[in-house]
Amino acid sequence: MNKNPPIRIHFLLCERMLATSSTLPMEMLLAAESAVRSMLPSDQQRPLDIQTISLSSTPIATRTGLLWQPDVTIASKPASDLIYIPGLWRNPRPVVQQNHETLEWIREQYQNGAIISAVGTGVCFLAEAGLLDGKAATTHWHYFDQFQKDYAAVQLKRQYFITQAGNLYCAASVNSLADLTVHFIQRFFGKMIASHVERHFSHEIRQAYETSGFFEAEKNRHPDEDITQIQIWLQDNYQRDILFPQVASRFSMSVRTLNRRFKNALGQTPLDYLQEIRINTAKDLLKTSNLSISEIADKVGYQDTGYFTALFKKKLATTPNAYRDTVRAKLFST
Repeated sequence: MNKNPPIRIHFLLCERMLATSSTLPMEMLLAAESAVRSMLPSDQQRPLDIQTISLSSTPIATRTGLLWQPDVTIASKPASDLIYIPGLWRNPRPVVQQNHETLEWIREQYQNGAIISAVGTGVCFLAEAGLLDGKAATTHWHYFDQFQKDYAAVQLKRQYFITQAGNLYCAASVNSLADLTVHFIQRFFGKMIASHVERHFSHEIRQAYETSGFFEAEKNRHPDEDITQIQIWLQDNYQRDILFPQVASRFSMSVRTLNRRFKNALGQTPLDYLQEIRINTAKDLLKTSNLSISEIADKVGYQDTGYFTALFKKKLATTPNAYRDTVRAKLFST
């Protein structure tokens, strides 16, 4: 019997949403789940728990006029591993600015480590929540100028169809979202399942994720696929107590080999890489939450608050409290 925990995925529903920005990735994910059951051994299988979510239990009218009944409400505060935010028809500002509870839920889920994907003008939800300040983003080409005026602190990448800033992903169009969903499927289930889904969907789904996007870690591109998988694993599990002998064993290599290949690929040790993930996550939490320093330390994988504070100061030449004071003036208003 498969005891692996499900991957919790929520599709946000809201007024004037474009249904295809949810239905297409949902169908691709379901195809992936079906392929996993038939192509992977049971101990490698992980079920998907896919639900739609909205502010209320009232059916949502999509752009086509079709009514979509949400499975759960935001008030129930379900935890997510992956969230899809849909594109909106025409001016998104009235919808986005009226959804204060939705914005708060998005912030909470981001602080708890969820991957969040937004497409087209749905990117405004992330920008309005303050999560994209100082970070790369893209949106639908027709809304570039207005987006830049409304969210001047966001680094708008007009030339890219996909952007990634940590766990925040933006897609310019539904076609780009399909490419991004293939990437998520590969992240969850591996290249074989992702290729299977890609082959069995639209011929338009051809653009490689890596060739169409802007990524924070672009300088760290390298050809070592094993190290790439370890990077992804560390990104997904940074909050856990990680012992590198166990990580090396998990990926069938010695600690010495792990350190050597990691250093060759990225120019840093696995420990340095893990600390970088944790400190960058802590910086976001200091900016966007009212969590205490000890709570933030625990969320990023450090039970010893003193050690976390010392490491933060070593990396950034300032304490967590001083960093929070510096960036607080730029914090979004709740």
